[in-house]
Amino acid sequence: MKVATTREVREIEAAADRAGTSYEQMMLNAGAAASQALQQRCTVDASTRITFLIGKGNNGGDGLVMAHCLANSTEADISLYLLEPHSPADENYRTVLDAGPAVALASDDDDRQRLKDMLLAADIIVDAVLGIGARLPLRGIAAKVLATARKCLSQRKTEAAVCARDLLDDYGRTQLPKRPFVFAIDCPSGVDCDTGAADENVIAADMTITFIAAKPGLFAFPAAAFVGDLDVSQIGIPENMPELDGIEAEVVESKLAASLLPSRPPDGHKGTYGKAMVVAGSPHYIGAISLAGEAAYRAGVGLVTIATAAKLTEIIAGILREPTWLPLPHTDGAIAESACETIVKQVAGYDSLLVGCGLGLRQCTGDFLLRLLASRSLPPLILDADALNILSRAPRWWKQLHPDSIITPHAGEMARLTGKSAKEINANRWNIARDCSTAWNVVLLLKGAHTLIAAPDGRISVIPFRTDALSKAGTGDVLAGLIAGLRAQGLTAYDGARLGAYAHASAGIIAAATVGSGRSVVAGDVLTAVGSAFAALESP
Repeated sequence: MKVATTREVREIEAAADRAGTSYEQMMLNAGAAASQALQQRCTVDASTRITFLIGKGNNGGDGLVMAHCLANSTEADISLYLLEPHSPADENYRTVLDAGPAVALASDDDDRQRLKDMLLAADIIVDAVLGIGARLPLRGIAAKVLATARKCLSQRKTEAAVCARDLLDDYGRTQLPKRPFVFAIDCPSGVDCDTGAADENVIAADMTITFIAAKPGLFAFPAAAFVGDLDVSQIGIPENMPELDGIEAEVVESKLAASLLPSRPPDGHKGTYGKAMVVAGSPHYIGAISLAGEAAYRAGVGLVTIATAAKLTEIIAGILREPTWLPLPHTDGAIAESACETIVKQVAGYDSLLVGCGLGLRQCTGDFLLRLLASRSLPPLILDADALNILSRAPRWWKQLHPDSIITPHAGEMARLTGKSAKEINANRWNIARDCSTAWNVVLLLKGAHTLIAAPDGRISVIPFRTDALSKAGTGDVLAGLIAGLRAQGLTAYDGARLGAYAHASAGIIAAATVGSGRSVVAGDVLTAVGSAFAALESP
């Protein structure tokens, strides 16, 4: 599943038109795909009332084709609300009119009462007002119609809440009025599909079908909050078309993630599956040691060695049974600079080295890290958490990293590494991740809702999940451990980061379902769910 900017999508469309798939055919394919996607998601029968909000441009044309397809394949009660009059010469408009839908024009509805009536009666609302090229802020009739739609949806939500107190069935269960299902064509009208900006009048979709490729703005906030479930249809454009195949951004969906799984030969042993060393922990962050170490094991690595302050080893070794231990020199529990020699002597033969989880920011530990990075004989590196905070203090810190290193900052850590604000980072996540990965020559995993993974050669991937279950201390330690375990099994830095991030996010979703609420999930729950996340990928 590729991710393309609006400019790239238009170039692909133009190339497809030149190759024989006309713009008209693409519109017909888009409308048919949207109709099919809606019917796969919702029951559409004679009792279903569908209101289409139809704009003037290509997005409105897709909506007209979708309405016609639904009229042909179902007995749904279809209504069209046209923001601008359509010419009788418009074949798609003329065709859908033959099906006999109710039609209302915005120019004949000054007080928007007809629009309100159609929206308040609808079981399904189809947003076909504006496509991927919308310019913000919205003005004119589009802004007015969408603002009215927002108010109607809010009214129906309030009415449902009121009725919930009064409407009970014979068993005492609440009978709620049906909430309309909102289906957006190509994108929720009023979002910027490149940046993720959103107009104040955008209506939230329950499902969005987009065409040819996903758009970066649909994975960036605030726009991502309005997308709902995302489906992508290529509308007849071949995957191997050079203009599409050459796109370097993609979604890490289940099929791709499964293809990255390291092999598990039946005659394998612990040496087959690699060795990972985890350098972690300080007196205030003892839990980070066990979370990262166990996560590396859960990723399938054969052996995990935890290197931490000798004082902490005495505390936690009785809790975490599986790893081997490398006690390090310390100053009151903080890893000392002299620990560098201990690690350099022992790390030969390991396949990955994770540094940073719960390290703390003591001067002695900072000196240790910088001295360690000066060594040329380290295995593939994963740097997380306080390792990044320590590095951010050093001038031209990226020059100290080894080739193929992975760094895993959240927005706050990324702000410290770049000198930008966290707000700036979140407002331009795609470009910043890609540009910094190239400039620093690292694989950069930018954590957050819709985590991004960028490679120095320009490739970038997005994780399609977002869940509040991962908004807890310690979940980042689990992610770092997973990546270290996968890297030790031979995955490239880019693929190890991608698969680790996918399994981590999937485990968060599973943990929320198991616990019952994302708000109640803790990092240990995510760790417990990792096995189920991998099992889902391993299933045929």
